[in-house]
Amino acid sequence: MTKKRILYGFLGLMVLYLCYLAYIFILSPKTNLQSIYLIPKDAVFIIESEQPVESWEQISKSEGWRHLKKNAYFSDLTENIQQVDTIFNNNHKLFEFFDNRSLFISIHMISPKDYGIFYVLDLKRIAKLQLLKTYLNTLLDDGYVLSKRTYHEQEILEVHNRESKETMYLSFIKNQLVASYTHTLVEASIDQYKEPVLGRNLNFLEINQKVGHEDLFRLYTQYHYFDDYIKMYSDRPSDWVQRVSENFLFSGFYFDLDENSTLTANGYTNISSVNEYYLEALQKSGTSKRSIPEVAPNSTALYISYGFDSFSKFYKNFEMVQQSDPEQFESYQAGIAKMEKFLKIDVKENFVSWIGDEIAVLQIQSHITKGKNDVALVLKANDAEAAKKNLTFVVEQIRKKTPVKFKAVNYKGYEINFLSIKGFFKMLLGGRFEEFDKPYFTQIDDFVIFSDSPNTLKGMIDKVSEGDILATSKEFKNFDEKFDRESTVFVYSNVPLLFDNMYALADAPTKQKMRKNKDFIICFPQVGLQLTPEDDLFESRLVLNYQDVEEVKKATNLPKNVSITTPKTQNTTSSEITDAVFDLRPIYPTDLNAKSFSKKYANGNIRFQVDLKDGLKHGRYEAFYPDGTRKIRGRFRNDEQVGTWRYYNKEGDQVHKKRF
Repeated sequence: MTKKRILYGFLGLMVLYLCYLAYIFILSPKTNLQSIYLIPKDAVFIIESEQPVESWEQISKSEGWRHLKKNAYFSDLTENIQQVDTIFNNNHKLFEFFDNRSLFISIHMISPKDYGIFYVLDLKRIAKLQLLKTYLNTLLDDGYVLSKRTYHEQEILEVHNRESKETMYLSFIKNQLVASYTHTLVEASIDQYKEPVLGRNLNFLEINQKVGHEDLFRLYTQYHYFDDYIKMYSDRPSDWVQRVSENFLFSGFYFDLDENSTLTANGYTNISSVNEYYLEALQKSGTSKRSIPEVAPNSTALYISYGFDSFSKFYKNFEMVQQSDPEQFESYQAGIAKMEKFLKIDVKENFVSWIGDEIAVLQIQSHITKGKNDVALVLKANDAEAAKKNLTFVVEQIRKKTPVKFKAVNYKGYEINFLSIKGFFKMLLGGRFEEFDKPYFTQIDDFVIFSDSPNTLKGMIDKVSEGDILATSKEFKNFDEKFDRESTVFVYSNVPLLFDNMYALADAPTKQKMRKNKDFIICFPQVGLQLTPEDDLFESRLVLNYQDVEEVKKATNLPKNVSITTPKTQNTTSSEITDAVFDLRPIYPTDLNAKSFSKKYANGNIRFQVDLKDGLKHGRYEAFYPDGTRKIRGRFRNDEQVGTWRYYNKEGDQVHKKRF
């Protein structure tokens, strides 16, 4: 009888416990709190996943992630994530229980040079079980110390690691578990418990709803704090960083990772209605197919394309959106009117009318000088003859109204001219085009190309003539196929080339860091971003193409930088001198109307000098030793060596000659 009573008593307790669980999981009132309400308002990036364990396993097993984990710098940046990886592996069964519950990870600036990571896990109804806290406590071994404190009537658990001296801070807020290694982030989350900011931001919610809850994970960017994040790496962020922070509001992407470790992100971006007339006008102006790769060299490090149904439609919208700021619009109109009156031209007739459906900015690896980036502005013409006719008219008006006297130069059948209107493109299209101040220009088929350096135009003409362009590149074409054929904004980066350009311009400490981490940057050799209008947003796509770094190095055929200061001559005795002493390196004069070109030694003496005609070597050429003694003498005709060339030793004696 006693045994039966014990059994019945035990069964009764089990029934009561099951009833308790039924109440907890089925019958109790749903007072769940949304995870986003607990994320502090100053988040720069937010990562969200509905299946954190499954998603993390897929990422951590990818070839790209395994490569990145070898990098010490990357490991430092992802230290907290690496710890999460260890916890997942050590407690896999426990975290399988937590899967199918949304996990948020956010990044916040906690000082000018450091950031903190914040976690929110939705426990749903299991958060009501007091046993949960007890079970989590059993995960801790003797290497940890658990303590508790109260902040604004909310309990915070402090888990201190004796070995690393780090402390993780956790708190259970209704159905949510929040955690961070930065106590101020947990406290900021508690502060937002009853008055959420980010979770009630209509601009964020607009993007959040459009992105949905599918695929591997979602990433959100809050651009208001983006420049603060970039300042961690650079005390003087570039102008584009400031423009991004001022002109974009939020981006949201959902990610997919394929078997080749290519990461594809699709999502949406909204823009600020304050000060950003250009993006707003683009958003209203449609899309176009990308055709400028037909003249973009394979050595293009960065290709930024702007597409529209037509440039005239974009320009009309550009003028219209500026009218929301009467003072700005009046200033814009006054600047255009002043230029038109002075030169007696009509901007809409002489420029807007012939520009087609795409314009682009190209940053090209310089074929001349290491540490210098060639930059070009390319305008697709809807009518090549109309473009040529109108530009000829404008150049003629400039000749009449200004003291600038520039004679057009013919290079390999293409005419290079000079548009001497200071700040014209900045005035016409805004600050992002201010680097094209007084550009040279040429026309290749349907494309009009502008650059402040005539040598950039020559280089592009050479590449088009050789067929060495993006349109013929198998790598670019395969990557381009990952995007819609038409877009409003398209950004393509050849990362190895861009890396070399940035390295050449960096200071010594930055160069040291870049050298150390080069293999972990160029392993994503191609990166692309596309924006396409959808309602009042931009539909966005981001693609990072991973490739084994050794394959990247083999595939990257970087042009060798050429010195422009020294004739390519032998430093040998007279008995060893050959015709090779007359093999001269190319020169790149920036003034195509100059009559001569020369370079000097550090002591001020002339190294070499040559007569010019239309930017080409034409006439007498002489080179000298550092003490001023003549070294080489000869003549050019239309950039070709002609007649008899003579080579002299340091005593002034002729020791070799060649007839051309």
